[in-house]
Amino acid sequence: MPNFNPNNIGPLDGVRVLDLTRLIAGNMLTLQLADFGAEVIKIETPGKGDPLRAWQDDGIDCHWKTYARNKKSLTLNLREPDAIEILLGLVEGADVLVENFRPGRLEEMGLGPDTLHGRNSKLVLARISGFGQTGPYREKPGFGSLVEAMSGFADRNGFPDREPVLPPLALADMIAGLYGAMAVMIAVREVEVKGGRGQVIDLSLLEPIFSVLGPEAMTHMVTGKVKQRLGSGSNTSSPRNAYATKDGKWIALSASIQSMAERVFRVIGRDDMNDDPRFRTNPDRVKHRDLVDEILGGWIKERDQAEVLDIFDKGEVTAAPIYDISDIVADEHFRGRKILVDLPDKDLGNVPMHNVIPRLSETPGGFRLPAPELGEHTEALLEEQGIDAADLAALIKRGVV
Repeated sequence: MPNFNPNNIGPLDGVRVLDLTRLIAGNMLTLQLADFGAEVIKIETPGKGDPLRAWQDDGIDCHWKTYARNKKSLTLNLREPDAIEILLGLVEGADVLVENFRPGRLEEMGLGPDTLHGRNSKLVLARISGFGQTGPYREKPGFGSLVEAMSGFADRNGFPDREPVLPPLALADMIAGLYGAMAVMIAVREVEVKGGRGQVIDLSLLEPIFSVLGPEAMTHMVTGKVKQRLGSGSNTSSPRNAYATKDGKWIALSASIQSMAERVFRVIGRDDMNDDPRFRTNPDRVKHRDLVDEILGGWIKERDQAEVLDIFDKGEVTAAPIYDISDIVADEHFRGRKILVDLPDKDLGNVPMHNVIPRLSETPGGFRLPAPELGEHTEALLEEQGIDAADLAALIKRGVV
């Protein structure tokens, strides 16, 4: 069982990141860096902290424990001039600063890019917002749900006879966080390898999730049509759907290449469909996807999930059970490959979390620190800045830290 090891050195050891963000996108970004050894310092409001701490399940801050692992917590009241000066002192020794204030707020605080780069010309500044630092919508609230609606994602998600469906998790934030981590490392490489200056990364939540829709804009131009919601179906291949089994469970099946579709029909005893002009090619099947699903879904519905999967496995058909989280935590592959790992937690003993992603053979990431208590590392970090115990006590009394 892997444990937190404060001496676990990752490939990003020596990279210092100041994280001024709140909630998911910024924490997702800095989590990727922290898992691979970067020193990530969460700058939090005294007495309040990151609002992610308040996202709780049965009174436990599961989101915080997951997204804040491998990070440190320093409290600073950035409404106070002394706190701003402390932050600028930290900037001088940092490689990256990540923020997600509304566009323009950083400048209002006296912490705009010119000021930050005046203190550290090599600082990489990642700015996260809902719609970007420029454009007509720059002032719109940067909530992921708004972006998921306006990106086109929600309109493509769900069933044709029902309302568009927003994702049940912070999908736009997570995708932006992953893009952001990549962007930060590109910018850090420019500084470290090419001797370039620090630069500003303008990372909106809108553009990353729009990008995962792929060729939607081109398809619209070519066809003049707006694709309709298909539930678990596909506009580009058939058969592809989620199918109910006799015992009330579900199976996902995707036959996105011609040979697989032919194999599916043979396995269910309908080899005749391979010669039927309605099903002979993928465009034919997509055109008649409802009939394909009716035939295939009917065959599956007559059997329990285990039987269907056994038949499909033996027939080398690309199908899988649809899991809920209880299936995942019990699955031997998730445990055997350590997709889930148990990490020690002061409140709960051992808790399961997703492992470090991706897997590197020579310089893997690891676990050094559990999610910090609010302000847990304030004293140590400020001591590095030359602030002694007496000065720290005075700052605490004045509400600066």
